[in-house]
Amino acid sequence: MNVKGFRQITILFLLLLCTAGLCAQSITLQTKYAVVTIDHKGFITSVRNKKNNQEYCPKGLTSALMSLHAGKQYILPEQAVYTKQKGEIALTYSNGSAAIIRVDQKPEYLKFKLLSLTNRDKIDNIIWGPYKTTISAMIGDVIGVVRNKEFAFGLLGLDDNTTGGPPAEGDMPPMYYFIHSPDPVKYPLPAHLKEGQVFGIGGDGSSDVAFYSKPEEYFRMNYGNGAKLEPAYGATICVHSRNRRKEQMIHFPDYPEGIDGRANSSRYQLVTATDADFMGSSVALYACPDSLGLNTIEKIVLAEGLPHPTIDGKWVKDPAAYRPDIAWRGSHDSLAAYSTRLHIKGIQDEGWGEYYPNPANRWKNKKISFTGREGMSIPAFGALMQQQGIRYGLHTLCEFLQPNDNSDVSPIPSDSLAIAQRTTITKDLSPEDTIITVADTAYFNEFGGWEGTQTNVLKIGKELIEYNGVTRTPPYTFLHLKRGAYHTTRGSYKAGTTLVKLEPNCYRGFAPDMNLQDVYANYYGKWLTEGGMDYIDFDGLESCMYQGHGQYSFKRFFRGLFDSYYRNGGKYLRVMGSAVGEGSWHYMSVCNVGGGDHMFSPVKNKWGIEGKDMRYVFESSYFPATFGIQWYKEDWSLYDAENLEAKSIGWNATYMLGLSQQTVEASGEKEAIFTAIRAWEEARMANKFNNELKEKLKELNYKFHLEKAGANAFLLYPVKENRFSDQVFSTTGTTVQLQNEFKEQALGFSIKVSGPNDARVEGVMIRLADNTVLTIDKTIYVGQHIIYKNGKLFVADKGRKPLEQIPVKDNLRISKGQSAMVVTALHAVGSDKTRFELVAPVTGEPVRF
Repeated sequence: MNVKGFRQITILFLLLLCTAGLCAQSITLQTKYAVVTIDHKGFITSVRNKKNNQEYCPKGLTSALMSLHAGKQYILPEQAVYTKQKGEIALTYSNGSAAIIRVDQKPEYLKFKLLSLTNRDKIDNIIWGPYKTTISAMIGDVIGVVRNKEFAFGLLGLDDNTTGGPPAEGDMPPMYYFIHSPDPVKYPLPAHLKEGQVFGIGGDGSSDVAFYSKPEEYFRMNYGNGAKLEPAYGATICVHSRNRRKEQMIHFPDYPEGIDGRANSSRYQLVTATDADFMGSSVALYACPDSLGLNTIEKIVLAEGLPHPTIDGKWVKDPAAYRPDIAWRGSHDSLAAYSTRLHIKGIQDEGWGEYYPNPANRWKNKKISFTGREGMSIPAFGALMQQQGIRYGLHTLCEFLQPNDNSDVSPIPSDSLAIAQRTTITKDLSPEDTIITVADTAYFNEFGGWEGTQTNVLKIGKELIEYNGVTRTPPYTFLHLKRGAYHTTRGSYKAGTTLVKLEPNCYRGFAPDMNLQDVYANYYGKWLTEGGMDYIDFDGLESCMYQGHGQYSFKRFFRGLFDSYYRNGGKYLRVMGSAVGEGSWHYMSVCNVGGGDHMFSPVKNKWGIEGKDMRYVFESSYFPATFGIQWYKEDWSLYDAENLEAKSIGWNATYMLGLSQQTVEASGEKEAIFTAIRAWEEARMANKFNNELKEKLKELNYKFHLEKAGANAFLLYPVKENRFSDQVFSTTGTTVQLQNEFKEQALGFSIKVSGPNDARVEGVMIRLADNTVLTIDKTIYVGQHIIYKNGKLFVADKGRKPLEQIPVKDNLRISKGQSAMVVTALHAVGSDKTRFELVAPVTGEPVRF
C-alpha cells in the first residue's frame, strides 16, 4: 500500500473514532504539581503549576510529544487521539507511521511508553521532545532538567536505550562554553557577549586543567545535551531512543558552528550494530517545586526500578549521603588508622598506581606496600579493610586495553575490539608482504582518533599492523606498514578478507566493542568482590564512548558491572569516575575530578575555574559539586583544613582528602585537624546542618571552627582571617591593619617566610597596636613560621611544628575594630625577594546546634 492510501485509511479510521466519541481533541494530563495539555496534533501546548497557575510553556510555542527521526529529518505528528479508558495516545505522522503511546498519570510524574510504531523501517530514532519551557536559570544538561528557584521541569529515560538529548553524532555532545548568567543582576553580561553565545574550551584540547579557562560566572561549561539553553524563550529538555541494530557512520565530536576542537578534532567512525531498539522506549516527565525535584526523581527511580545505590541507608544522590573520601599515596601503614580517626571510610589508593584491566594478569603481581615488612596482596588487604568498615578500591583506567598489558590486544587480539573503519583487501596477502591494497580508503587517511592520538593500527585476522596513511588514487595502498605489531603474528589472507582500523584510546591503546564491554563489566564486578573492594575510580571513563553508542554504552556497562558485583556477593559499591553523564548518573556516588586550587583553595577560600564549572554542571543536575583531590599540606592551619569540611557541607560538595603518612606526620597541627574533621564528619552523618547553616557555611569571606559540645551537640564558630600575602621584609618595617569585627579576644597570628630557596631573614621584630614589641632574634628560613598561639610565641618549621619557644610576658589581646601591626627585619635581608605572609584570625561567638 502506498503512503497516500495509508493516509486515507487513517483519516477514515479517525472519523470512525469521532463517531465513537474518541475524536482527536486536547488532552489534559495531571500530577500533584502540574497540569500538562496536549493538543489534537500531538503537541504540548501548556505546562502549568497547579498551585499558582503559572504557565511554563512559552507563549505561542508548542512541542511535539514524540517525533520520529530519519537521517537528519524530524518527522512531526499530525494527529493525536486519546483513549482515556486504555490510557493510550495514538499519533499519526506525515510519513504514514502511526504510534501508540501508553500514558500513566502518576502522582509525581507522567509516564509515556511507546507500545507500537508502524512503517518504522526507515526510522532511526524516536524523540521525546525537545520540550520547550520558560525555565532557564539552571540548565541541568546531564540528566535533562531545567530549574529556577520555584520550579523544576525534567525528563528521565526509564530504559537503557532511552538516552539524554536529541539524536547526535555518537549520541554525545562535545564540551564547550556557553554564555548564561545565573543572576543577570549580580552577574550582568558585558556588552560584547550575549546569552547562548558559544566558545571553545581552553588549552590545546588535551590538558584537563587547561580545558577550564573562563573564570566569569556567566561562562558555563556544556557537559550534556539533555537540556539546552534557548535564549529566545528559555530552554528545552529532550531524550531519544535509537535503533542500534543499524550500522551508522558518524562524525564525532559534532562541535557547534565556529568551535574548534583543537587536539580533539572530529573523526569519522563506523559504529557497529548492537541489539537495542527504540520499541518500548519510556520516559518520566516531571514538573514540580524545585525543592522537591530530587525527591521526585527518587520516587521515579524507585517506582520504575532504576538503579538506586545507597550508603548508610540513604540514596547516594541525597545530600544527606554526601561524604568525602581519602586519596592515599605512599606506604599503607597508617591508612586504616587515619581513616578510622577521621571517620572517612572511602579510600582511593593512588599509591598502588593506575590499574589497567588484563584478564591474563588481573592482580599484576603487585603488592600493597608497607614500611619494613612484606607487602600484602590486594584481596588480602581488601578483606582486612572490609573487616574495619573501610570501603577500599583502586584508581583504574576503566576499559583502556593497552598493548603491553592486556591479553585481548596482544599477542592474540580479540575480534571484539572497537573499530573506526572497515574495508576488504583486494589481493592475497602473505606473511612477507609489505604492501596492502584495499577496495576503498573509507576514512583510513584520518590520523589516530578523535582525541588526537598518534595511534594508527589495522587489524586483519589475528594480526595488528601499524600504518601511516593511504594512497588517494587506485590502487589504494597503505603506507609505512609495520606488520605483526605488538607481538602479534604475521598471517596469510585471501583477497576479500575484512580489514579494520581499530579505534584508539587517548593513551595509545584500544577499547572493547559492545560485546567485549559486557565481558569487562562482568570482569570488574567479579574482580572487585574477589579483591575485597567496595570502591572504584573509573578514570578514563571515556572508554565507554569509543564504541560510538553514547550514553547507552555507559548504561549498559554500569548495569553489567553492578549486576556482576551483586551476583558475586557485593553489598555497596561506591563509584568515582572521570566524568558524569546521563548514562552514569544513576550509578555514580561522586565525581571528584581535578583538585588543588584549580577546584577550590581551602587556604585562600576561593573557587578555582574548574571548580566553578563543575559546580554548575553537577548541582544543576542534582549531583554533588566537588573540590576534587585536596592533598593535605603539612603547613595547613587548623582553620585551613576545617574549611574543606565547612565549604563542602555548605555547597553540598564532596572531595577527596589526599593523605600520605609522610606529609601528615610532618604536620604540626595534625592532632587538632584530625579531631576537628572527625567532629565535622560526625555532625554531617547526623544530618545536623540545616539549610540556614549551610547558607552560612557557603560564605567565602569566612572560615569556620567546629567543636563537639556533648553527645549530639556542636558549637560552630565563625572565623575571619586577616591575611596579608607577599609582604616585603625590610628594616624600616611593613605595617598591616588588622580588622576584628567581633569582640576583644586573645590574639593569634602566624608569619611565614617565603621567597627563593635560599631566602631567610636574620631576626624579626613585631610591634603591636599597644606598642608591645615581640623580638625574635633568630634566623628564620624560607618556609618556616613565627607563630603566636594560646599565649605562646615560637619559631616553627615548614609544617608548623615548634622549633624554639620565645619568652613573652603577657597574654596578648586584639581589640574590636582596627589595629595596626608592624613587622620589621632586625637586620639586612639577604635577598630583595624575601617575603612574608601574615595571617591573624579572629573568632566570633558560636552557634550551638
